[in-house]
Amino acid sequence: MKLIKFLFLVFPMLVMAQLEPIQQDSTNVEYILIEGDSIPKTAIDLNEVLLLQNLKFDSKQDRIKYLILKRKTIKVYPYAKLAAERLTALNDRLESLKTKRAKKRYAKIIQKYIEEEFSEELKKLTRTEGQILVKLIHRQTGKTTFELIKELRNGWRAFWFNTTASMFDISLKREFDPLNVKEDFLIEDILERAFQDGKLDRQEPAIDFDYYELTDKWLTSKSQVTKQ
Repeated sequence: MKLIKFLFLVFPMLVMAQLEPIQQDSTNVEYILIEGDSIPKTAIDLNEVLLLQNLKFDSKQDRIKYLILKRKTIKVYPYAKLAAERLTALNDRLESLKTKRAKKRYAKIIQKYIEEEFSEELKKLTRTEGQILVKLIHRQTGKTTFELIKELRNGWRAFWFNTTASMFDISLKREFDPLNVKEDFLIEDILERAFQDGKLDRQEPAIDFDYYELTDKWLTSKSQVTKQ
């Protein structure tokens, strides 16, 4: 309705302006008027969308495992995304501070904020959810949780130790490796489908891999996975 009103308002103005027509070739060109943009366009720029193949199950058990992995991945991804955002903000802020005292003071503020925001929720994660989170932290930050603890000797150390203490038998050095680990490919596939369905907010990974290359490797092999 807004577009129709816009056209009714603009059309008389275009007629009264009496501008010299622009010479065109014999091909008819259709222009698109976008609300808020005064320049007509011949096309609309769209975000790149990956074409997702259907997943096929070898058995009912495989399908159940995939659905469980899907539920857990969607549950913990927001924490990994937020961790990447907090890490970026923390590093940017620390670089702007001049003295060690100021950095230490800011780190304590961040520690308290993060613990109040995250800790109790993360302690409720199961072991498998915690391990998926560790993988996704590597996907989003480019560093393993172990590396983050080692490098960020500030409020983040307390955060990671507090939240991982309750995660039994979890490797903090685990990387996200969808090219060589099938479960990690399934996690990436789950994320991509959730992004396109609007279930999760997309955040580009900090590590390099090609989704189509992964799909060619895992979905063209003899052993395949299942359709959602």
